[in-house]
Amino acid sequence: MPHPARLNPHLEAARAHTRVWAREMGMLEGSGIWDLQDLEDHDYALLCAYTHPECDSTALDLVTDWYVWVFFFDDHFLETFKRSLDRVGGKAYLDRLPLFMPMEWTPQDGSAGFPEPTNPVEAGLADLWARTVPHMSMDWRARFRESTEHLLNESLWELSNINEGRIANPVEYIEMRRKVGGAPWSAGLVEYAARAEVPASVARSRPLRVLRDTFSDGVHLRNDLFSYQREVGSEGELSNGVLVLETFLDYSTQQAADAVNELLTSRLHQFENTFFTELPPLFAEHRLSAPEMARVLAYAKGLQDWQSGGHEWHMRSSRYMNDRVGSRGSSFSAVPAGLGTSAADLRRLIDPQVLRSFSHVPYQPVPEYRVPAMYQPFTPALSPHLEGARRASAAWARARGYLDFRPGLADSGVWDERKLATADLALCSAGIAPDATPEELELSAEWLIWGTYADDWFPIAYGHPADLAGARACVDRLARFTPTTEVTAVPQPVTLLEQGLAELWARTAGPMGPAEREPFAAGIHRMLESWVWEIANRAENRIPDPVDYIEMRRDTFGSEMTLSLTRLGRRRSTPAEVWASGTVKAMEQAAADYAWLINDLHSYRKEVQFEGELHNAVLVVQNFLGCDLEHALRVVTDLQTSRMRQFEHLTALELPQLYRDFDLTPEQCAELDAYVGDLRNWMSGIHVWHRSVARYHDSEFEYQPAAHRARVAAAAAGAPNTAGTAGPVFRIPGPNGLGTSAAQLLTTLLTSGARR
Repeated sequence: MPHPARLNPHLEAARAHTRVWAREMGMLEGSGIWDLQDLEDHDYALLCAYTHPECDSTALDLVTDWYVWVFFFDDHFLETFKRSLDRVGGKAYLDRLPLFMPMEWTPQDGSAGFPEPTNPVEAGLADLWARTVPHMSMDWRARFRESTEHLLNESLWELSNINEGRIANPVEYIEMRRKVGGAPWSAGLVEYAARAEVPASVARSRPLRVLRDTFSDGVHLRNDLFSYQREVGSEGELSNGVLVLETFLDYSTQQAADAVNELLTSRLHQFENTFFTELPPLFAEHRLSAPEMARVLAYAKGLQDWQSGGHEWHMRSSRYMNDRVGSRGSSFSAVPAGLGTSAADLRRLIDPQVLRSFSHVPYQPVPEYRVPAMYQPFTPALSPHLEGARRASAAWARARGYLDFRPGLADSGVWDERKLATADLALCSAGIAPDATPEELELSAEWLIWGTYADDWFPIAYGHPADLAGARACVDRLARFTPTTEVTAVPQPVTLLEQGLAELWARTAGPMGPAEREPFAAGIHRMLESWVWEIANRAENRIPDPVDYIEMRRDTFGSEMTLSLTRLGRRRSTPAEVWASGTVKAMEQAAADYAWLINDLHSYRKEVQFEGELHNAVLVVQNFLGCDLEHALRVVTDLQTSRMRQFEHLTALELPQLYRDFDLTPEQCAELDAYVGDLRNWMSGIHVWHRSVARYHDSEFEYQPAAHRARVAAAAAGAPNTAGTAGPVFRIPGPNGLGTSAAQLLTTLLTSGARR
């Protein structure tokens, strides 16, 4: 915890105010949940005075009331529904609460804007909504309402797990804990209290999302450490990060607690890294005004204050296991504190986690290893049209110029016939979409060729050394070739990738309606943006934080885009809110993680030794746990298995419950069942493809097409870029980062010799 906590001077006034408010809302005597002594012991005013040290008295009173409400809700739901395992009653209770958060509410509406409250939770929510939303924009209201609904509704997820005695896997837990734990909700209140509402143009951008999510994970993991004894020992709770890692890693309680603390630290490092490296480009890209930039910076500072204050409160509240040290914190720090001063703390310079993340030496030899056996419960299927798709997609690749070098086009010559054959992407399409028509299968294979070729070319073009400006320009151009209105309204293509994307988009999106085009385009854009994120990490020689890696890997793998290829031509009648439900999203993410973990296990040696890659789950685990290859392989395989087990759990138990919750028709249930079949085919098809193709065999790791070797040789000899202005300068890949200066000198000498 690098930043000291500070205390708001209006603490005592907030304590007095919230006593009166909680009693007026019916939360104390007679509630059956709390009495006044409970409220005094928990001291939520102290929490808010620590987490919002600079706001005025009125804002502190309101924020404190919000926290009293949310903790009362948590205890009320526990006593009323969790202890009795009453899922039906819990759902009916939760379904009413959004009625007390109307988007269009104004002060003139008065009490007419809400139903009649039937319990203290409803009464408190109505009062708080009326006092808060007049000060905030409609965009903020929508985001805050969404995070509040997540916090409320995902309590059913916790209740379901208690009913089944099920402990979540680590990835599932982190994602669900954000919703249940309420820290994204707290981040919304930071915007209010700090008068730092984030501009709508950047509110959902990656940098702001990462600041919010890293803040949330830090808050929740810290809470898990303090509340383990109460939640697991006294309440029978299964949603605790220490318990999750005890179970997943087979650790003792103390080992698991230490690992949770390491993950917490990693998330705080990610917060700082995002602040310094991602906010400045975001400001420039969106041309934010000085006041808008100031609000974003004040928001980040508010999140930092919350993190520090939350830690201090946990040390003092009777709600948690602690030594009850003092009643006031000190603002004294032996080292400079705040954003921008962490480098002055010399203790951070010897943090093994930091050293490992930034000091990786690329291209180190990786011992040969056997890819672990993977849990795959589904029977693979294969399209009978495979051979036709192979011939047609290969002809398409040749016609697009992907198999030979074309002067003036920087993105040509990365593949040849051998590279295409060893990839055999038509086989992948035949597995993930076995029921596709011949035309659909050919189109699917051509999309996979385009995406895989682009993924191979991008790091060669922009990764050595990292050319962020070039990567950004390339991605921005490619995004213009996926319009969602007039599908042919695109610029004139000037590169092979642009030509291929324009042609594929016109054929694919043309028959679609806008509602189908938009998510398909969004999946392509997320994949492209994630490649820029990889180049940024290369620029820092930084192995990613494990949570950030998992969440970005779904995009770098192109999960959303390739999954869309299994649904070409399908129409949906099921309501949009069902597709957007937590159950369906969790099912998709579990499938996506299973699939890209297949790739990471098969490609580890290829990527780490021969491509100097930093983005592989095995390497990320080695770095985070400080373990050897064998242990990392075991952890990654266990994680993959746990994601498949979660997928099975969701489809067997939670999906039928979703059908009942939304009262779906038999036809709609069949539509979702067919989608589950698509996901099964997608996972099993990707699994079969990786086992079958030569792309990941040792014999292919060092092979490069003759045209590519010639271009690298020309670059070494100092020849001008053959691409002109149409593409990047190709450079000789080589090791970089701490400890590689001798290797860089060798590369320089070899290059000088080539020039002579």
